[in-house]
Amino acid sequence: MPTASKEVVLGPAVKAGGRNPLFLIAGPCVIESRDHALRLASELAAVTRELGVPLVFKASFDKANRSSLRSYRGPGLEEGLKILEAVRGECGVPVLSDVHETGQVARAAEVLDVLQIPAFLCRQTDLLIAAARTGKPLNLKKGQFLAPGDMRHAVDKVIAGGNDRILLTERGTSFGYHDLVFDIRSIPILKSLGFPVVLDASHSVQRPGGMGEASGGDAEFIPLLARAGVSAGADGLFIEVHEAPEKALSDGRNSLRLSGLEPLLKSALAVRRAVENTERS
Repeated sequence: MPTASKEVVLGPAVKAGGRNPLFLIAGPCVIESRDHALRLASELAAVTRELGVPLVFKASFDKANRSSLRSYRGPGLEEGLKILEAVRGECGVPVLSDVHETGQVARAAEVLDVLQIPAFLCRQTDLLIAAARTGKPLNLKKGQFLAPGDMRHAVDKVIAGGNDRILLTERGTSFGYHDLVFDIRSIPILKSLGFPVVLDASHSVQRPGGMGEASGGDAEFIPLLARAGVSAGADGLFIEVHEAPEKALSDGRNSLRLSGLEPLLKSALAVRRAVENTERS
């Protein structure tokens, strides 16, 4: 494997980076309801526990960057945090959600194990520093408009805020209108910054605005990109999962069907073992 990154502990038990196992950030794009979040988190926990893959549950309490004003955004900060707190308590997994404004940060940090900075906002200095000052682990998603090496500036801002508990997530780069491309070189370049790197295999197949008032996507390529990211040294995977993507309230077109998660993880783990064996030989 490429040079090991520093270890970052996510919640009480998940260790990212270093020589730790491949981990998974997964869940629906947006919180649809309390029952749905709990049910899906329970299913994800069962699959990942069986395979020995540490899980962080992800769902957004507010999708502030939806394409259309009419798109579903989620239950909002307070109700969303209550649901995520219930997921952590009942399913025993760390929880992650994204913050879009400095005013959300302190309250979100009271509940979340990991704060996520959306790709569109990865250059927002005030947001980065406010999140850093909570002391919570931060997942910084690389902007679709940035070269991977330019994420060093986001890292510098977080460190200036007194926090080095950082994950860096590759989620595709703008490739003309309504399309993204995953440049596999991004994984080792991001790893050279010294922190655990995650491949977001869902948003890397997204077609932003590709359906007019919503984003499209090519979900059939999620397993392919996941394996490619692991082969390049990704420490973790980020995958939006839904039991019925065609009914999802957000990003269904680039969500993995729940039934496909187990085979995807098995193949990703096989790739990781192969690469580790090659590195040792």
